[in-house]
Amino acid sequence: MSIKNRFIVSLILSLPMLVEMLAKPFGFMLPGGAWTMFLLTTGVMAVSAWPFIQSAWAAFRHHHANMDTLVAIGTATAYLYSTYAMVTGKAVFFESAAFVITFILLGQYFEEKMKHSASGAVEKLIGLQAKEADVMRHGELVQIPLSDVMVGDLIRVKPGQKIAVDGTIIEGTSTIDESMVTGESLPVTKKTGDAVIGATINGTGTFMFKASKVGNDTLLAQIVDMVKKAQTSHAPIQKTVDRVADIFVPAVLIAAILTFTVWYVLLGASLVNAMLFAVSVIIIACPCALGIATPTALMVGTGRSAKMGILIKNGEVLEMANKIKTVVFDKTGTLTEGHPQVTDVVGDRATVLQLAANLEVASEHPLAAAILDAAKAENLTPTAAADFQAIQGKGVQATVDGQRAFIGNAKLLEDYHLTDQDQQRMDRLQAEAKTVVIVGRDNHVIGLIAIQDAPKPSSAEAIAALKDRGLRTVMLTGDNQRVAQAIADQVGIDAVIADVLPADKAAAVKRLQADGPVAFAGDGINDAPALTTADVGIAMGSGTDIAIESGGIVLVKNDLLDVVRALELSQKTFNRIKLNLFWAFIYNTLGIPVAAGIFAGIGLMLSPELAGLGMAFSSLSVVASSLLLNKTKLTTTPASTTRMA
Repeated sequence: MSIKNRFIVSLILSLPMLVEMLAKPFGFMLPGGAWTMFLLTTGVMAVSAWPFIQSAWAAFRHHHANMDTLVAIGTATAYLYSTYAMVTGKAVFFESAAFVITFILLGQYFEEKMKHSASGAVEKLIGLQAKEADVMRHGELVQIPLSDVMVGDLIRVKPGQKIAVDGTIIEGTSTIDESMVTGESLPVTKKTGDAVIGATINGTGTFMFKASKVGNDTLLAQIVDMVKKAQTSHAPIQKTVDRVADIFVPAVLIAAILTFTVWYVLLGASLVNAMLFAVSVIIIACPCALGIATPTALMVGTGRSAKMGILIKNGEVLEMANKIKTVVFDKTGTLTEGHPQVTDVVGDRATVLQLAANLEVASEHPLAAAILDAAKAENLTPTAAADFQAIQGKGVQATVDGQRAFIGNAKLLEDYHLTDQDQQRMDRLQAEAKTVVIVGRDNHVIGLIAIQDAPKPSSAEAIAALKDRGLRTVMLTGDNQRVAQAIADQVGIDAVIADVLPADKAAAVKRLQADGPVAFAGDGINDAPALTTADVGIAMGSGTDIAIESGGIVLVKNDLLDVVRALELSQKTFNRIKLNLFWAFIYNTLGIPVAAGIFAGIGLMLSPELAGLGMAFSSLSVVASSLLLNKTKLTTTPASTTRMA
């Protein structure tokens, strides 16, 4: 039976006893007296309280005690004693057992409702999916359910329609609202060859696209899966809470026994009053708020970050992000735009570009793409080279037109000679933050190509924001020292580690960890070893090519400011967890002495039913505190909010 239905049953059965309690001063009594109360409370215990009893018994069989142990023992004690008192003609307090169960279930019901609200980000994400798609089948457009769409299908999208799945535009242009997935509210212009994301909304144009990812492989499905896992994960601090609870529950039972003993044996209180004090101690001490302090904050924090296009994988990552001392960045595609362009050619332009294009035609490296674009602009058609061979950490060589040709970085100078004039040109270009590649054949350098990848507009602002948070920033790149330092100077990076081979990046991260926990931000694909070595790996995404498995935090947008927001949200969420735990402990610490009757001399006492009500509101206050995470302001405010926010 659901918590809601258990609460309704308990409320209905408890109401007559509440009416009697309120109307007793006016002479009203329930028909049947104590026997009626016995039957009503028995119904509460059998239906609404039974799951507490089952949970407590299961924990006892495994030599543990949990929060349900206190609820079960407290209410069962009140119920069993009242049954005995009824049979022997003494005063009963069945209403205490019934009211405690009712109030606890009331708190759990509201807690469940608030949790449902907190996890609404996942449901809203799922609700974003299109239900149908216009797919080209046998030369005709037919409307089919989303589940029938297959990879390779050609899909038409008209203005205002949702894009069904991930894919690439093959015909037409449009503007697309991607805010519901990426957190960027400004429409994005898309043309032939551009990627589109499922569940986003088409704007003004009509286009056709080819499906590349469907079902559980789409970006939206991966986001939903990640958010679900994050919201059900546990932060390491939760293990400490669980250990405390294991000790706390037996300690409370001992305190309850001592309370009864002191009042009944030493102070001469009646058996009923001593029992009431003991039961109140058990109920008020129930650490329900303690148990929900961490998961509710995790749920809200990860849900809010998902709305902003920041996917935090689990509670362990979130807690570690709060301890970061150094943030390390890859250069290309992370600090820079990732779209290098040829700016200078030293030597005969057509000859140098033609040879370079022949060597790079099969490469997918960003620098190769820049060279091929420059060759295309000169109407040069590259031809594939033969005997292609990579030179580790330096470049490539192959046979072109029967001659041995090569292209690579400055490390090639160990094998080939550069004239003093070309060396000066190379030094000047590198000082301008340009990457220089050397092109040659038959063991002679014939030219240089300078390629520049400009810093992202947000890079300098993001680095400044990280410094304001007291974090050290480092650039880790395979580019040469001069180019790396020039980019670092532009964006404000503290330190540069250059000329690092991809395989050595993880080792560089390990060395930096000697000074404290390190976060590494990279593209999530080429930098996978460094991402997994770092204490927190932050995978920079660009729409659909997110390497979900590489980083503990995945940024859907390729925006460096999201690194700052991710760390800030992690810190705020973890701080809220600590705040929740503090108030949960304080509540129990202050409540137990009152329930034990220490202040009875000044008239300050707590009945079991009021203890149950207080405990319920303690849980509600913790959930409300977690929900307030949705309202906390970030120092680096996103330029836009999503439709879900």
